[in-house]
Amino acid sequence: MNNAVKTRDVEIVNHKGLHARASAKLAGLATDLPVKVLVSHDGESADARSIMDLLCLGAGIGSIITLQAEGEDADAALDAVVALIADGFGELSEERSNACK
Repeated sequence: MNNAVKTRDVEIVNHKGLHARASAKLAGLATDLPVKVLVSHDGESADARSIMDLLCLGAGIGSIITLQAEGEDADAALDAVVALIADGFGELSEERSNACK
């Protein structure tokens, strides 16, 4: 059993940053994960399951946030969170779709 703490740094790439809808998507994903994920930005930390805590981080576009998880499934959990953030919380594909109209 591997209980090492795993961390990943990831850049916020969507134009509105970690706003309400993005925070809700992240919190929804984190709630379904088998391990607790912490999100840190500028010396503040938040439980990824808490929309309000995530909003209080004030992470805008270009911000680098640090993700942290511990436990056997930490790598898989962080992979899922990084994928959501790298996709701009689904907003980048929406922006591309709207630009083509």
